[in-house]
Amino acid sequence: MQAASRESYKIAAERLDAYVRGAEPSAVATTAADLLSVADLLRREPRLRRALSDPARSGADRSALLGELLRGKVGAEALDLVASLVAGRWSAPSELLGGTERLGVEALLASADSAGDLGEVEDELFRFGQVVSGEPALSNALADPIAPIGQRAGLVRELLAGKARPVTVSLVEVALSGFGGRSFTGALTRLVELAADRRDRQVAYVTAAAPLSEEDERRLGASLSAIYGREVSVKQTVDPSVLGGVSVRVGSDLYDGTVLRRLNESRNALTKR
Repeated sequence: MQAASRESYKIAAERLDAYVRGAEPSAVATTAADLLSVADLLRREPRLRRALSDPARSGADRSALLGELLRGKVGAEALDLVASLVAGRWSAPSELLGGTERLGVEALLASADSAGDLGEVEDELFRFGQVVSGEPALSNALADPIAPIGQRAGLVRELLAGKARPVTVSLVEVALSGFGGRSFTGALTRLVELAADRRDRQVAYVTAAAPLSEEDERRLGASLSAIYGREVSVKQTVDPSVLGGVSVRVGSDLYDGTVLRRLNESRNALTKR
């Protein structure tokens, strides 16, 4: 987002935080669903996006237009939050869509946090992403832009029935829409990171030839926490092809201590002689 859009989003996010502090988790989840339904409407209706972000119209005028369209169709809390978004300045109509979708995601995460489930939701999202990455046919089916999103969402609900929390399922469905313009797997990764960030944690993606023991994972997390100055959520991927050692990615930082990396470096050095 550009500066004006970031400021408009920040104001609405602060209103969301104030609302969450006094609401039941189930009520927040309902508000999140309403916000995401508005995002879906904006995605389908580019003319509406342009009208609601038109800098030639006053914020009050845009909010009034929104109220005419949505009053009685979404809850009062969601309407208030979206009105706050619409009243702000947006650098582009697409950024209003992105802000509305992001606010819905944050509301979902806040509902899980209030219920004490956010850590589990974070882990469920990561594990589902691992399953999808390991099954090319499933990955293709869920990422297929030609298949109706309702059909793909039905597949997600079938796969996760009884295995994941409702908030996790809703977030995976958000990823199907290409959250933030990302691919399906990229959207899942971003949602994992947003869940961790709400818990004031950094995510470390660890790849090893065999699973780390609980003690090794704890020590690695503690070492990374000391480096980054905040708690670190370690997410493991087992990949026998790395042969040994570990690779750790935190944000844009990569620490690759795998045997495979050392072999590749040795091979490259030999070919240059």
